[in-house]
Amino acid sequence: MSDLESASAPSPTSPEAEDLLRVLERNRRTFAWKTAGLGGDGLRATTAASSMTLGGLVKHVALVEADWLAVKLAGQDYGSPWDAVDFDTDPDWDWRTGATEAPDDVYALWRDAVERSRRVVGAVIEERGLDGLASFTWPNGRTPSVRAMLLDMIEEYARHTGHADILREAVDGRTGEGAPEEFTF
Repeated sequence: MSDLESASAPSPTSPEAEDLLRVLERNRRTFAWKTAGLGGDGLRATTAASSMTLGGLVKHVALVEADWLAVKLAGQDYGSPWDAVDFDTDPDWDWRTGATEAPDDVYALWRDAVERSRRVVGAVIEERGLDGLASFTWPNGRTPSVRAMLLDMIEEYARHTGHADILREAVDGRTGEGAPEEFTF
């Protein structure tokens, strides 16, 4: 390792490095799991059999915003429409209804969830800092930091952006690395 690399690399024992490495390892495990057990034909396939839709994906990400940031990070209630859904009897409600509802309604739900998350995360960071703890504990007894929760949310978006990229190309051929700077939602 060069002097420049060693000088700029975070200590692997720092909280920041531990969080980053934990996310990296989880992504590696997920990738390994997704690709495990496939023969050559599976690794060469260019299409996937999936019931996933862009509408379902948008609504699902809206749910993740509420679940991960409002509920688990900040300790708030789910709010509407999530608190009226029995996910035990209809675990794919967000995916199913997102595919059938009016696009304006689905996009509005997501935008509202994002706006709520922005407020919630701002307040949590101000109150607890990045090293502060989330409002829930994993089954193993560990409580994630605010930083770890945000890294996990970034990962969630990264995974689902990949899904959306494939779905969008199938819908109308749009491809690319991202939205132009002037694009707003």
